[in-house]
Amino acid sequence: MKTFLIVGGVSGIGLEVVKLLNKDNLVIVLSRNKRNLDQLSNIEFHTLDVTKSIDDFPILDYKLDGLVYCPGTINLKPFKNFKIEDFQYDLEVNFLGAVKVINKYLNNLMHAEKSSIVLFSTVAVQTGMQYHASIASAKGAIEGLTRSLAAEFAPNIRVNCIAPSITLTPLAEKFLNSDSKIKASEERHPLKRIGNAKEIAELVTFLLSESASFITGQIIKVDGGLSTLK
Repeated sequence: MKTFLIVGGVSGIGLEVVKLLNKDNLVIVLSRNKRNLDQLSNIEFHTLDVTKSIDDFPILDYKLDGLVYCPGTINLKPFKNFKIEDFQYDLEVNFLGAVKVINKYLNNLMHAEKSSIVLFSTVAVQTGMQYHASIASAKGAIEGLTRSLAAEFAPNIRVNCIAPSITLTPLAEKFLNSDSKIKASEERHPLKRIGNAKEIAELVTFLLSESASFITGQIIKVDGGLSTLK
């Protein structure tokens, strides 16, 4: 049995990752609340707010075969309407939270024979999109972190990043809360549909597995062709 740490694994993609992993593994979930986890087995839960001090993070006595960092934000508006505090918060949740988590549990990852880290970016980093200045900046930092840590931690720890387009999750609900909004988003994708949490979670579990043992330092776009096709 392997042990995986999922940060923010109580809804959306994170919850689907937990569901895929917990049947045959011990899954440790860190999040602000425990919603949606009560019916799952092989789960160890600890309360965590990634915006707090790293000194407040729980101590874990496990070797970790994998770590997935799921917390994120979607804060979209014209640049002139952003406040500095918006950029600071998006950076805190999306980037600095990941830095703190990896820093806190790096020794746990190193104690495993081989381990893997999976982070999340967005299609908007490498494809310019209006109103995305804050989140694209924060996730751009994640992409730089992915490549840097993949180089530094090789060969024992692999580090990869998934860059989705808008996905059917609670986080994106306000942008997909009507048939017209869903249809408009579908039409922007060459595959004429929106991604869902389970299919991205399946990619996460692949990246954590031995089947992906030759993959590191990659930003993997899961965007229905949005970033590369016309």
